[in-house]
Amino acid sequence: MISVLLVDDQDLVRLGLRTLLTSEDGFTVAGEAADGLAAVEQARSIRPDVVLMDVRMPGIDGLEATRRIMAQPDLTGTRVIVLTTFERDEYVFEALRIGASGFLLKDTPPVTLLDAIRTVADGGALLSPSVTRTLIREFVTKGPRRLVPHPRLDQLTEREREVVALAAEGLSNQEIAGRLVVSPATARTHVSRAMVKLGARDRAQLVVFAFQSGLAA
Repeated sequence: MISVLLVDDQDLVRLGLRTLLTSEDGFTVAGEAADGLAAVEQARSIRPDVVLMDVRMPGIDGLEATRRIMAQPDLTGTRVIVLTTFERDEYVFEALRIGASGFLLKDTPPVTLLDAIRTVADGGALLSPSVTRTLIREFVTKGPRRLVPHPRLDQLTEREREVVALAAEGLSNQEIAGRLVVSPATARTHVSRAMVKLGARDRAQLVVFAFQSGLAA
């Protein structure tokens, strides 16, 4: 059973999400919050598997709430999906950087939303590599780029650096394997090891690190 915390300042939005989740097997609505502060408190209390986090809310916004949730040592098993109205919302990149597992538009079809929650709860990356790259590219090309190398970047082997760069190009594990002429299992292992070394919660955050560290052009 996947426990979900619903965070949105609009009652109708929360009602719609609750109705959807409670009508499906395998999901339970563990709690609700109408602002960022309440979201952090609820997350600490109930430790949900997944948080559906609105961005614009009174008090602290969804971005700051996500930052605080991700900073909690006892919430390492909690994943955050950011909900936004605009695909190019400037908050999205920052949310991914601080540890959110991805984002969804609020008009996402119900079946897609349910699949996304399952994927994130299983520890997978919500965003496909190509969508992740498109999103990040949108923001890193808006102005002068300031590189901020990851403090543990030197722990990566040359092959792991290569794999991370390919992931940032939007390649899947299968495509990385083809590019490097290795097995998909080997490519997946390199990606996983790089994520562990850099402390990336999922592939989306790994790609952010790649752009910030200069591994991606």
